[in-house]
Amino acid sequence: MAKKAAAEAGHPSLRPLDDRVVVEPLEAEEKTAGGILLPDTAKQKPQQGKVIAVGPGKLSEKGDRTVVGVKIGDTVLFGKYSGSDVEVSGKELKILRESDLLAKLAK
Repeated sequence: MAKKAAAEAGHPSLRPLDDRVVVEPLEAEEKTAGGILLPDTAKQKPQQGKVIAVGPGKLSEKGDRTVVGVKIGDTVLFGKYSGSDVEVSGKELKILRESDLLAKLAK
């Protein structure tokens, strides 16, 4: 299922393993709440993104797969420096373990 879901998201060659999740970070804010435009050097690293691929789940000692708590299309929050930054097909992506995710935003 993860292979099919990753292919539908436009990343057929990217399949996360175990409990890893591939997230496309959302763009950093262009301006402050007061309307001040921020230069590129002052923008904070984005800490939320959209899930584009999900691994099959971690393998337990009994040989069963645990269920990953997020699915493709979810918007999640993650730590500022968590996960690994990768570039695939010209897109900046993050690969995180499910435990690195802080929250899932409700729709």
